[in-house]
Amino acid sequence: MADTPQDDRKTLVLTGASRGIGHATVKRFSREGWRVITCSRQDFSDDCPWPAGPEDHIRVDLSDQEDVGFAVSEIRRRLEANGSELHALVNNAAISPKGEGGSRMDSIRTPMHAWRDVFQVNFFAPIMLARGLFKELSKARGSIVNITSIAGGRVHPFAGTAYATSKAALNSLTREMAHDFGPAGIRVNAIAPGEIETAILSPGTEKMIDDIPLRRLGQTAEVADVIYFLCSGQASYVTGSELHINGGQHV
Repeated sequence: MADTPQDDRKTLVLTGASRGIGHATVKRFSREGWRVITCSRQDFSDDCPWPAGPEDHIRVDLSDQEDVGFAVSEIRRRLEANGSELHALVNNAAISPKGEGGSRMDSIRTPMHAWRDVFQVNFFAPIMLARGLFKELSKARGSIVNITSIAGGRVHPFAGTAYATSKAALNSLTREMAHDFGPAGIRVNAIAPGEIETAILSPGTEKMIDDIPLRRLGQTAEVADVIYFLCSGQASYVTGSELHINGGQHV
């Protein structure tokens, strides 16, 4: 039997690749010659603007713990072509349920099943993936980037309570992971985007521009550039940090 051909490219596993920041991240890493394995609830779409197709896509429901376990096994199998090395894991997938008419769901009215779903996708799935892929990340002395949010540090007019608290918890988890994963050579950081211009903007977002020191919305490519920096050798001594990408909105 012939040996499996080896792929010498660096490899990224990215959740939530179907739009917005995820799309921009795939394009940024692909431009640098990385292999990108995407994970999302949907099948691979022909609308995705990058060369890798269904062979580098895994359909997974991150709200289902059992399905996350299956995804970890499949990712590990596909990484065999890269010498079982994983150079970067970016936990970008998240859900933020809305109330009637797109209203913000607060701590009084958010049903408990919504809290559970949000924390499973936004908080538990990232640590499940990181733990499941620990050996591959360690072998490559890789990097993990958790996508948090400005909503994790302040009450936001659109982001619901479950989403905001899950992102605050993910920021705290990032520090804990940096401490625990560091001895294995794995760096763990977070980025906290503010108001980013995507195809799906909450009504009223434009009115927030006057509260942003740079007086504009961020671009998905600007977020992807910071993610790439954190996964590159230029950030080789950066771990346990949360970088704000919000035009100064947090100050």
